[in-house]
Amino acid sequence: MILSEEVPYETLVDERFMLAWIKNPTWWKRRTSMERGLTFISVVALIVTVSLAVALATVLYKNKYPGDDNLHTAEAYVSAKVPPASGNTYQHGHKESKDDICLTPGCIHTASKVLDSMDTSVDPCDDFYQFACGNFVKNTNIPDDKSSVTVFSTISDLLQEQLRTMIEEPIDPKEPKPFQLTKKMYKACMNKTAIEADGLKTINAIFKELGGWPALDGDQWKEAEFDWREAVYRFRKVGYSVDYFMDFSVGIDLKNSSRRIIDLDQAALGLRREFLIKGIEDKLVKAYYDYMVDIAVLFGAKRETAATELKESLTFEIALANISLPNEKRRNATALYNPMTISELQTKYNSIPWVKYINTLLAPDTEVGQDEVIIVSVPQYLKDFENLIAQTPKRVQANYLLWRAAASSVTYLTEELRNRQLQYSTIVTGKTERASRWKECIDISAGSLPIAAGALYVRKYFNEDARQSAKEMVADIRAEFKEIVKKVDWMDEKTRQSALEKADSMSTHIAYPDELLDNSKLEEFYQNLELEDGNYMRSILNLTLFGTEFSFRRLRQAVNKTDWITHGRPAIVNAFYSSIENSIQFPAGILQGVFFNNDRPKYMNYGAIGFVIGHEITHGFDDQGRQFDKDGNLVDWWAPETQQAFVKKAQCIIDQYGGYNVTEIGINLNGINTQGENIADNGGIKEAYLAYNRWVAEKNGGRPEPRLPGVPYGGRQLFWISAARVWCSKTRTETLRQLVITDEHSPDRYRVVGALANMEYFARDFRCPLGSHMNPKNKCKIW
Repeated sequence: MILSEEVPYETLVDERFMLAWIKNPTWWKRRTSMERGLTFISVVALIVTVSLAVALATVLYKNKYPGDDNLHTAEAYVSAKVPPASGNTYQHGHKESKDDICLTPGCIHTASKVLDSMDTSVDPCDDFYQFACGNFVKNTNIPDDKSSVTVFSTISDLLQEQLRTMIEEPIDPKEPKPFQLTKKMYKACMNKTAIEADGLKTINAIFKELGGWPALDGDQWKEAEFDWREAVYRFRKVGYSVDYFMDFSVGIDLKNSSRRIIDLDQAALGLRREFLIKGIEDKLVKAYYDYMVDIAVLFGAKRETAATELKESLTFEIALANISLPNEKRRNATALYNPMTISELQTKYNSIPWVKYINTLLAPDTEVGQDEVIIVSVPQYLKDFENLIAQTPKRVQANYLLWRAAASSVTYLTEELRNRQLQYSTIVTGKTERASRWKECIDISAGSLPIAAGALYVRKYFNEDARQSAKEMVADIRAEFKEIVKKVDWMDEKTRQSALEKADSMSTHIAYPDELLDNSKLEEFYQNLELEDGNYMRSILNLTLFGTEFSFRRLRQAVNKTDWITHGRPAIVNAFYSSIENSIQFPAGILQGVFFNNDRPKYMNYGAIGFVIGHEITHGFDDQGRQFDKDGNLVDWWAPETQQAFVKKAQCIIDQYGGYNVTEIGINLNGINTQGENIADNGGIKEAYLAYNRWVAEKNGGRPEPRLPGVPYGGRQLFWISAARVWCSKTRTETLRQLVITDEHSPDRYRVVGALANMEYFARDFRCPLGSHMNPKNKCKIW
């Protein structure tokens, strides 16, 4: 017989067996009758025994690993003390077929990435972050020019490359002005030869316009000619920040979100308050001081002079930090809402000519009078600032202001200055090299002209399918949040109804506004912006002036909460909730990669971008978002007893996360500052999970989706794995310390273990014994 692909293997085996049987008598034919009888009985007994064992194993296996069987109540699982799931947990209740495995390119790619990230030697009930991300952490090397590698940074790197292909194209005189400006800014940044040739010429001329830097000018600096208010006016005119003594901004009125209002707040500092208040003995503050001195010396100051004068400047900045309100006390929006007329402001803080001060900053487009109402966020700060500035020598004030101007300029100047900046950055973040020049210049050009760069991006790269899918997921997840609100037992009915109305009123902005495809709209927005050919530093200041004047000009303009300009920055990997708009926003940049892909099962998308969507929705009902009503107004719509119940539940979250010790740096998380993000994480992942289950039940006929090839986990387990993968990251110790001390987000590991440890659904799906690390007896739950 000739073997061929047309002959089934089973047929071949049968024919060979028959030939052998004819040639030789079988073993059975050679046995006696008694031997045959005993053999038959033995075989039957063996078959029965094996069958019973298989049946028992099957029952135990299915009970041990519920996988994707129909949902049972969470309580039935979380109390069971059984080992966690491992191995192939994909159980359908029927024999698995090839249709149970997704073999699309998207599924194959996703499966590979999932397996690459996981460390399956770790018990998922002990440390789910390590289980889902262990190999990512183990195998990821942080490049010298990065402080961390995250899922977000990976997508941002791709986005950078995409923007580069467009922004590096030659400038076409016929293309829209915004695109020309973006390319022009990039080219100016890339022209290191011109930057080095200019050296300190332009920046020194700018310093003279600002009134001079005493540490550089020495005895030539005229103290009698200095007034800190006049110095702020000069900073405004040139294009530098006006927020170094006190923050000045035009924003939306928190209690009447249909109009804009002026806001005065505490100063924006050069180093975070949390570090400055520790004094110069602190390692980071000492590094900041050394950096100040060295930059002044590179600008031309004598080292001894710089060391003395900038130490006095630093002492002044530390004093500003000490009179500033800590973040823990800034979470109550009502406490920061202190309206008063300029006339009242003048009476209370009379050392500042407020009408002149405000009108000079608003010029040339807007003027105010004595009856203008403004918001003073921290009245005590203004009182303390008046006392501090009165006691501070003018030379110290000027050195502080010019140091801040110099620090904000270094990035755009010579390599000598930038190298010293890198040394300081190494101490702060741990990264030892700068990013490639093209990456830096893409970030600067796209970051300075985000609407123009975003328009370029979405026209060429955005997949429109993602927009519709995201809309459907938002609707599904919002519906689940509303179901949760209807069922929580700690809300009174009136507050519950208001919460449901707020959820219904929450507007959604997905991908990008259609105006980004309209060249005339872009041209109109950028019509007043001009860049100086051949002068990078001046071009940067022109951009900051453009942004400042656009913001201040809006004081008298009506508020449009769906304004395309406000939501027109799609080329970023992030998502947002606005309490003042009661809106959620998901830019085009995040609707890709690990977050979203139409060519893979829904459990991966609901676990990733669904988690993000739920997170942003829940922000409307966290400790800060809940202070605003459905129209975005700061209104107390909570019944007292319901508010007390919320605060008590929020305290559970505060205590839980505040109890996590980051072993790498020996510091506990700040449960107060991170509570809003933690509440959003806990609510968001729950909403996404319930929305996915409803999708399976109602839109997929109750049948689980196909599993990923080679991945031995069911859809609901992969939902949790997908959610965890969003936060797979590796971070330098120096940066981690910064994040723990200052950031409102918990480090990535704790975003995963903290939220999932509170989820009974997670404990059920992975069969985690009650009392295990990922299934503690005491759980925190608000939504």
